[in-house]
Amino acid sequence: MTAVEPGPADVVAAQERARLGGDPARWPDKLPVRDRLAILFDPGTFVEDGLLAAADSGLPADGVVTGVGQVDGRPVAVIAHDFTVKAGSWGELTCEKQIRILERADRDLLPVVYLVDSAGGRLTDQMGFFPGRRGASAIFNLQIKLSGRVPQVCCLHGPSAAGGAYMPAFCDWVGMVNGNASMYLASPRVAEKVTGERTTLEEMGGAMMHATVSGCGDEVFDTDWEAVAAARLLLSYLPDDFRSPPLRREPVGPERPEWDGLVPADPNVGYDVRDVIDGIVDGGTFFEIKARWAQELVVGLARLDGRVVGLVANQPSVRSGAIFVDSADKAARFISLCDAFNVPLIFLQDVPGFMVGVEVERQGIIRHGAKMIAAMASAEVPKFSVVLRKAYAAGYYAMCAPGFEPRATIAIPTATIGPMAAEASVNAVYANKIAAITDDAERAAFVEARTAEQRADINLLRMGSDLVVDAVVEPGALRGELAARLVDADRWTRTPGRRHHLVSPV
Repeated sequence: MTAVEPGPADVVAAQERARLGGDPARWPDKLPVRDRLAILFDPGTFVEDGLLAAADSGLPADGVVTGVGQVDGRPVAVIAHDFTVKAGSWGELTCEKQIRILERADRDLLPVVYLVDSAGGRLTDQMGFFPGRRGASAIFNLQIKLSGRVPQVCCLHGPSAAGGAYMPAFCDWVGMVNGNASMYLASPRVAEKVTGERTTLEEMGGAMMHATVSGCGDEVFDTDWEAVAAARLLLSYLPDDFRSPPLRREPVGPERPEWDGLVPADPNVGYDVRDVIDGIVDGGTFFEIKARWAQELVVGLARLDGRVVGLVANQPSVRSGAIFVDSADKAARFISLCDAFNVPLIFLQDVPGFMVGVEVERQGIIRHGAKMIAAMASAEVPKFSVVLRKAYAAGYYAMCAPGFEPRATIAIPTATIGPMAAEASVNAVYANKIAAITDDAERAAFVEARTAEQRADINLLRMGSDLVVDAVVEPGALRGELAARLVDADRWTRTPGRRHHLVSPV
């Protein structure tokens, strides 16, 4: 029997079938992939590629939608997995489509949004997706080439399994949908076979675990649309590529215009540094990153008088704001992100130092602290250091001490700077002398006198006299001080010829 050659009507029908995808009714708690795209892009701006991929195999678009649309009028490339088609798994053409759009993003310097919902490589097509030059490894290679050149933002709507878990890992930000999103190198069944461990998918790779324990997730959302909306918002803080500054917006006043007295004079009393941030930045603009992980440090993007800034702040209400292994990594990655995309950095210091003890030394606190300090020192964007209260030990250095060339070191009246607190310093220097004094009153008087001497050595007037701080301002004046200094930094340009770095994974 002679085969019938497909005509124009057959092509149109094939395209319609591809747009429909699989059966979304099988996943009633998920938005269909094209509904996700409708939230991401400005209406009518999405131009799709490869719609007919695998049409002759009955796999609509081969399980992935790729193309370019506009987000707030700016062109953005997208990779969006369709979980209704073979669980969003990757075959030869799935990989080819993703490679092609990433090549275009690299050529045209387009930001990339990844709407990930994939069970991983399609084992029935393993020679297509796995070993060759145009397989999955080429996708990761392109992601790394793009890193630090254009923003890469991921919304994780479902699984991201096996090697495919590295797609989110190479992105600058990962928003995960609670209950659906998961990221893992092996399923619980495979893990049990290999290690004997019995676990659940949520425990091993769920959204909340990655947002609170591993740090691989940046935020958790209840629904698909919230994750996509957050991705759109994040892109508004970032430039199109590494050559451009972030876009300015009309300034708005802070949420907390009066915050005198918010920072307690007693260094042992906690407070929420987010309240300080609300007194500095434009109201409603603080976009916190990794809020659930390593909470002793707060990082995020905001606008200050309309300009985008990155904030790195110690959190005195959590573990006294000391820097631990995870918080050092959190800071290093965020600083690297800001430096890659020309976002000035503001450090808000209230730090007793790096955490000490056997456990953190075994975890490599020195190595992780060095990563944070190296990222901060390498950042060429304008940097400003604000001392809110205590700035002690190597934590002071890591939060951009004067030796690391901030544009300015600014203090509010509650600030103290020193190698350690006065009381701790007295105990370290005079331990033997103190122990030798048998009279309680005499011992207390000796300690009080030596402590007063130490405080005099590290007080704010001394720091100003010796040019350790460049300005002392009242809390209510800090926003205006920083805004004026950011205007002065507008003429900043990057050192010519410097290789632009990637945004290194934590």
